[in-house]
Amino acid sequence: MKTTITLLRTGSAFAAAGLLVGMLSACAPESEPTPKPTTSAAFATDEEAFAAAEATYQAYTDAMNKVDLADPATFESLYAYSTGGFETADRETFSQLHAEGLRMSGQVVLVKFRGKDFDAKTARVEADVCIDVSRSDVVDSSGNSRVAPDRSDMNPLHVDFEAQGDAMLISRAERDENIKCDAA
Repeated sequence: MKTTITLLRTGSAFAAAGLLVGMLSACAPESEPTPKPTTSAAFATDEEAFAAAEATYQAYTDAMNKVDLADPATFESLYAYSTGGFETADRETFSQLHAEGLRMSGQVVLVKFRGKDFDAKTARVEADVCIDVSRSDVVDSSGNSRVAPDRSDMNPLHVDFEAQGDAMLISRAERDENIKCDAA
C-alpha cells in the first residue's frame, strides 16, 4: 500500500520553511514565539530589514534545492538560515526523511516576497512568501511520488525572521491560504 507523506508537527510548522510543506502539503501552526530583545538596531529602515529577510529566504531556498536526503551533511547549509523551533523542526523532518530513504527531486522557486512588518525593538520581520513547488517531488526508493496528489503548485507562507547581528534568520513559517500568490 502506498502512503502519502502527511507529516504533522504539533507546536511547529512543518519543516523546511514551508518548502517541504508545499512539496508534501502538510503542516500544523506553531505557537507564537517569544521575541528576543536586541541591544542594537541592526537595520535602520524597514526596507533594509525586508531586503535582509528576503535574501535569507532566497539563500534558504537555494540551499533546499541542493539537499540530498541520502547525505545528511547537505542539510547543514539549511540550518545556517534558521533558528529556534523552526530549525529544530527542520532537523527532525530531514532526519526522518533520510531515515525513510526518500529523495527530493526538482526545484522549488521563491516567486514572491512581501515584507509586512519590521519591529526595530525586537529586530523581527514578518513577511508573506510564495513558493512554486510545481517542479519538485519527494519520491521513495522505487521512484513513487510521496507528495499528496492534491498538492497546490503554489505554497503561500507567512514567515517570521529574527535578526542576529546583521543577519536575518527564519524562526517560523506557517501556511496561510489568505496570501495571494497569483501575481508575483
